[in-house]
Amino acid sequence: MLPRRIIGYHLDEEGHWVAELECGHGQHVRHDPPWQVREWVTTEAGRAAHLGTILSCVRCAEEGDPREAKG
Repeated sequence: MLPRRIIGYHLDEEGHWVAELECGHGQHVRHDPPWQVREWVTTEAGRAAHLGTILSCVRCAEEGDPREAKG
């Protein structure tokens, strides 16, 4: 998995938060205790505080970084 920064967020069609990563991929950031404790995602201030946080991008590892395909 490759490290990528969070640059934004959006809600998916089911109302779950998705982190928008610098590579262009998205990753769910659910607060779903006890499996995933991410209470910060439930507030605008919490999400803003995590902009720039590094997440591992599974899709970049599996499919490649889409930024490298442009050019």
